[in-house]
Amino acid sequence: MQLRFSKMHGLGNDFVVLDCRHGGFPLRPAQIRALADRHTGVGFDQLLSVEPARDPSCAFYYGIWNADGSPSGQCGNGVRCVAAWLHRAGALALGQTVQIESPSGPVAVRLLDAHAAIVNMGEPVFEPARIPFEAATAAPRYRLALDGEEREIGAVSLGNPHAVMTVATLDDPALVRLGPLLSGHARFAQGANAGFVQRLDRAHLKLRVHERGAGWTQACGTGACAAMAVLHQRGEVDDHVQVALPGGTLAIDWTGPGQPLWMSGPATFVFEGVWAVVGAG
Repeated sequence: MQLRFSKMHGLGNDFVVLDCRHGGFPLRPAQIRALADRHTGVGFDQLLSVEPARDPSCAFYYGIWNADGSPSGQCGNGVRCVAAWLHRAGALALGQTVQIESPSGPVAVRLLDAHAAIVNMGEPVFEPARIPFEAATAAPRYRLALDGEEREIGAVSLGNPHAVMTVATLDDPALVRLGPLLSGHARFAQGANAGFVQRLDRAHLKLRVHERGAGWTQACGTGACAAMAVLHQRGEVDDHVQVALPGGTLAIDWTGPGQPLWMSGPATFVFEGVWAVVGAG
C-alpha cells in the first residue's frame, strides 16, 4: 500500500498528517512505529489522522498517535497543524472559527493566517481523578518520590496528563534522567508529559518537555499550557504568558477557574510524500 502524507511541524514538534476523511485509519501500531523511525521511516513525534467527525457539533475529527504507536488524547501543536492542513485542503477559511474533535473532545480553532492559529484548549483540569493522578485531594503542589528523592510537582490535564516541575535552570543535566522517570511515574496511571519549567518573570517562562510515547520534543503545546496553568494556579504568573521552548515560543492566555485557556502559535508545512507501508493488507 502506498500511503500519501503531509509532514508538518509546530515549533519543531513534528507530525505526519494523513487524510482519512474518506476511509478508515489504515495503520497498525507496528506500522506507526516504522513510519516514525527517523532513520528508516519518515520520522515524527506524533501521527495525526484527519477523519469525519463523530460529534455532530464538530467539522472534523483528528486522531493522535505517538511515535511508539500508543494513542494520545490531545496535541496542542498538532491541532494548529490540522487547522492549517484543512485550510490548504480547501476545507477551512482564514479567520473562520471551527470546532474540531480530538480524542479528548472538541476544541475551537481559528486560523490567524495560513501558518498560525489560536486554539481554545478548554479549562485546565486539576482534579486528581480526572488527570488521572494518585492523590487524595487537589493541590497546587505535590511531593513525589523520584530517583530516591522527594521532589515537588504540579499535576494537570489539558486533554492529556502533565507533570510540571519548576527548576532553577533548564541546563541542569539531571533533567535528562528525570524526564523519563517522571513520564512513567506510578502515580500517573496513564503516564504523563513531564514539563520542566524555568520562570523568568510573571510573563515569561522557559520549558522543556519529555512526552510520554515520544520522548524529548522541540515543543509541546499542551505542555506549555500545563506549565502556565500550574504556575497561574499558584499565583506566580499573569494572565498572558510567553512560553519559550527549544523550537520557539507559544503565547498562552488564561484568566483562571471557569475560563478556557487559549494557545496561539505557528503551523508549518515541510513536505508531501508517499510511504510504502510494509505489512499492509
